[in-house]
Amino acid sequence: MAVTGVHDRDELARLLGGAPALHAYQLGDLDDFFWPYTTWYRDGDAVALVYHGGGLPVLLAFDDRPQSSHTLLAGLVPLLPRRFYAHLSPGAERVLAAQFDAVPGGPHLKLALTDPGALADPLGDVLTAADLPELLALYEVAYPGNWFDARMLETGQYVGVRRDGELLAVAGVHVWSPKYRVAALGNVTTHPRARGEGLARGAVSALCRRLLDTVDHVTLNVLAGNGAARSLYAGLGFTTAAEYGEFTFTAR
Repeated sequence: MAVTGVHDRDELARLLGGAPALHAYQLGDLDDFFWPYTTWYRDGDAVALVYHGGGLPVLLAFDDRPQSSHTLLAGLVPLLPRRFYAHLSPGAERVLAAQFDAVPGGPHLKLALTDPGALADPLGDVLTAADLPELLALYEVAYPGNWFDARMLETGQYVGVRRDGELLAVAGVHVWSPKYRVAALGNVTTHPRARGEGLARGAVSALCRRLLDTVDHVTLNVLAGNGAARSLYAGLGFTTAAEYGEFTFTAR
């Protein structure tokens, strides 16, 4: 089969819905909130998404059948931007090697919440748009360079922990879709002088409990070498759903 564009959300939901932990970001991007910023392709049952909602376009292409994803990526080469970020199944980056230079962002893991009973006692309160300046100030100190879309505060799925009125920890989402029953955690951080006190653990637990009222699958992405984060999430009932790699590609 040849690579074709896809514009039917029901068709995409069917193709992606069999592996929600693997495809949580793509499923969430079917929502009206993200849909206008998406371009979708398929070859057979393999699906790829190019997301244009941030600065640099982002390619998402995951499949547990390497040959299927590699065939799709090979067909996508002439359609891809000249520079983009990508999340790819292991080894898929080699398909693009002849046409693009790649800067690896490191091996990553997709985690899924499989034991909600392991969640800790909740901490914190829901943040709103009024908290944006304080949240941005925290990210500047504790998580510089993170990918944060201020529109996500509108979801009501950001939890912050304060001490003496100061925001010291936050847990939020990159994706939240009650329609497709998936969420992906993101932008989780703690102020450097408050780390090791369990604030992020409590904020993540509070957010997960809140999310489970509306979704069936809570997921997140984590750098494989980030032992502290992996330990935190393992202790809260998350397990590995898949491995993948992140890359910045530039056309030669």
